Amino acid sequence: MSEKIEIARSNVRNFIAFRIFFNARFYYPVFAVIYLDFGMTLEQFAILNSIWAASIILAEVPSGALSDMIGRKKMIVAAGIFMVIEMVVWGFAPTSDLDLLFWILAINRILSGLAEAAASGADEALVYDSIDEAGKKEDWAKILQKVTRWQSFAFMIALLTGGIIYDPDVMNQACAFLGFENSLTQQDTMRWPILLNLVTAVLTLLSACALRETENYQSKSDLLPLRAAFSQTWNVALWIARTPFALLVILAAATVDSVIRMFITMNSEYYRLISYPEVAFGIIGAVIALQGMVVARISREMTERFGPNQNFLIISVLALLSFIGIRFFIPHFGVIFAMLLFAAMGMTGFCTSYYLNKTADKSIRATLLSFKGLALNLGYGGIGILYALLVVSLRKDSNLANDSGLLFQAAADWFAPWFAITFIGMLLCNWKLRPKPPA
Repeated sequence: MSEKIEIARSNVRNFIAFRIFFNARFYYPVFAVIYLDFGMTLEQFAILNSIWAASIILAEVPSGALSDMIGRKKMIVAAGIFMVIEMVVWGFAPTSDLDLLFWILAINRILSGLAEAAASGADEALVYDSIDEAGKKEDWAKILQKVTRWQSFAFMIALLTGGIIYDPDVMNQACAFLGFENSLTQQDTMRWPILLNLVTAVLTLLSACALRETENYQSKSDLLPLRAAFSQTWNVALWIARTPFALLVILAAATVDSVIRMFITMNSEYYRLISYPEVAFGIIGAVIALQGMVVARISREMTERFGPNQNFLIISVLALLSFIGIRFFIPHFGVIFAMLLFAAMGMTGFCTSYYLNKTADKSIRATLLSFKGLALNLGYGGIGILYALLVVSLRKDSNLANDSGLLFQAAADWFAPWFAITFIGMLLCNWKLRPKPPA
């Protein structure tokens, strides 16, 4: 038992490190802006993110099934390798030919999607398996809280750093202070957050290699890995169809996450329109990351005090009120609504992971979590396509066609009503299925 406890402790430490380096993306505070500065349009940005979601959709569930068949660690290491290549492709992409650049960025999005799919489910499943075998599965909520707290702290550092190094004026002032004569432009600094993420990609891979499979884990299938993966996928799909609670948790998560994530990927443009300079984006992101530590504690208490239906209602009302507030683009104070959206998304992820891991048997855990990732990215990809079509339609208005700020504001008006419609749809599904949570 002592060896199993040591494996569990080691896996928890390396799981935290993996999540920190995998998710602390230095380009996040300027995510939408960086694509526009590279030369892409809003429509191309939405399409590229739909490509990212589509690559996850295609690889998500097979990767989870492979994780259950051949081992979690192999898939997590693959995620680290994909991330390294992803950053190399983007960090050294030429910008002289915008058509070529679009396809290079599409390759980057595919690699990023493959990394997400390979990691999704496998990392949580490996750690949950190890603490289960060590007799510590009741610590899962505490581990999730700890992971979220450290991840939020690292995210804060990444966002703060990324926002600062992206701003050429700040970098020029820093160089002058250090005695260097430089005239850096946006074209010089726009790659710096990406190249810094290449460093963390390498650290991600090293953290993945340090994880250990549980002592008794082995594939029990005599089928070839791919055949076994598809067999596992089909069996888990049938299990989800027969388990209304798991189905509703996945659908509810997709409903909330997809709309919030679509807006959050463009939050740098929102910050611009509520009168924040680019150097402030990283500071805002850092504050939101610190907020994540508090949200983790609140989320844990929510799972302990309330049932799944009450938690879904709390999160949905919070998100809907935030989308309504965003429509007004209130200078400076409008950032509060963006912060509330981040809180709602964090609560969604925590509650979803808690309920699904508690529901699933070890033999299907990674596959089930991959179905969750599949649903979330189907929702996100669908929203991305709808958003691109909406922007194309709005651009027909001559008053909006040549002003990206007004175009973004017009598109933002549609988030609240769309979220309200999908929320009502989920309430109807819940009433129809009447799922019972696990004991």
